[in-house]
Amino acid sequence: MIFPLLPVLLGYSQVALSHNPLASGEQEQLASLAGALLLALFWLAYMAGSRRRPPQWHHGLYFHAGIALCFVATLGPLDELAETSAAAHMAQHMLFMVVITPLWVLARPLPQIAASGGKFLILIWQPLLRFALNPMLAAWLHGAVIWFWHIPVFYLFALENPWWHIIEHACFVVSAGLFWWAVLNSTHRNAPWALLALLLTLMHTGFLGAILTFARAPLYGDGRGLEDQQLAGLIMWVAGAIPYLMASVGIGSGWYRKMH
Repeated sequence: MIFPLLPVLLGYSQVALSHNPLASGEQEQLASLAGALLLALFWLAYMAGSRRRPPQWHHGLYFHAGIALCFVATLGPLDELAETSAAAHMAQHMLFMVVITPLWVLARPLPQIAASGGKFLILIWQPLLRFALNPMLAAWLHGAVIWFWHIPVFYLFALENPWWHIIEHACFVVSAGLFWWAVLNSTHRNAPWALLALLLTLMHTGFLGAILTFARAPLYGDGRGLEDQQLAGLIMWVAGAIPYLMASVGIGSGWYRKMH
């Protein structure tokens, strides 16, 4: 119900926000440092917990690959380029939503995080994991987050304010994490709902990508060219669809084998 209304907002809210005084070079450096520290603490907690509860080798590989890609997405040249390029910004978003978070879900890092002394975090993630028992609820939440942050006024606001840019990324990671947890950990009983959640997400992200691809004018300010925006749409529409299709094939084939 929310998605049919959002294309109207995409076309309506094309005004760029005035420059935020907080978005100075110093604030950008502080925000980057804060993001790097949070990511480093997450990695160190996993490493400390791994000494007490060693993960399987492939789980560790998935986790460290996700960490490395997250550093690349947030601290590398891609993050700087994303400030002026819609295509780079979309590539950054896709890394968070369809590469990094599913890698972390496949890594199953919660036992290691808890073993590192973060047992208090169980109080936080237990209700979240109960929420993720319903793939469709997780898909609707993740979809709302995606569309909200791609409405031009909020998209530009996050670019203008480095602290809100971190919050935007956190929203993508948390909502995508819940979505992929619900889908990739689906049981035989709710596998059809997981497939439907994947189909819903594939359709509405493809629709958003199509809006960006076929728009006749830049939606995110005149400073970002139309061709750059079209490339961003294709990244979401085509490249972003591949992980959803791969997950659908895996879940569908597993469901079929158990039925026979």
